[in-house]
Amino acid sequence: MSKITENAIETFETLQTIHQRRSVRLFQERPLSDELIRTILDAANQAPSAHNQQSWKFVVIRNQKKQDLARLVSQKASAFPKPSSSILRMASRSIAGAPVVIAAMNTGTLIEHGTELFKIEAEASDDFFRTMEIQSSAAAVENLLLAATALGIGSVWLGILFLIKREVLAFLGEAQGEFMAVIPLGYPKREALGPKKQPLEYVVKNL
Repeated sequence: MSKITENAIETFETLQTIHQRRSVRLFQERPLSDELIRTILDAANQAPSAHNQQSWKFVVIRNQKKQDLARLVSQKASAFPKPSSSILRMASRSIAGAPVVIAAMNTGTLIEHGTELFKIEAEASDDFFRTMEIQSSAAAVENLLLAATALGIGSVWLGILFLIKREVLAFLGEAQGEFMAVIPLGYPKREALGPKKQPLEYVVKNL
């Protein structure tokens, strides 16, 4: 890391938050206030979206419904090979142990109205609008993770649950869509150490 980069991280809180974000899977029993959850969701809602359609939706899951979701994930794990099954069961434990879980999904608004908005023929537009909805919802989830970090709240994006996306969306009573994310939130039980990132030289190409 260059001296300029180090100085920028020390100076700007946003950069500090980005570098401090970690995937937290073990949580304290300490509850999260409604105001704190609303603040995190408001940050998620500020994300950029294709044509400003804001085609995302968040479901706040607590108490018995949260435990039911954890049980569903654990039950579905047995249908997968051992590596995936193990990670699904670990995800189930994170869901059960977190005071609050946020589920995020796209609404399909852009897919439904994109042809009219962008004047593109429907036959050529399916992948285009699906991709833009996924990008928009993913940006909202990243905002959520960073907001949680800035407020001292641990979080983890349980990407493995995409393997049972249809079952999770049906459990939530939501329409089947192109995107689904489940994020447990809570005060970390212990400090989480982040993985070592690749040097920029390995991921940046200058033309």
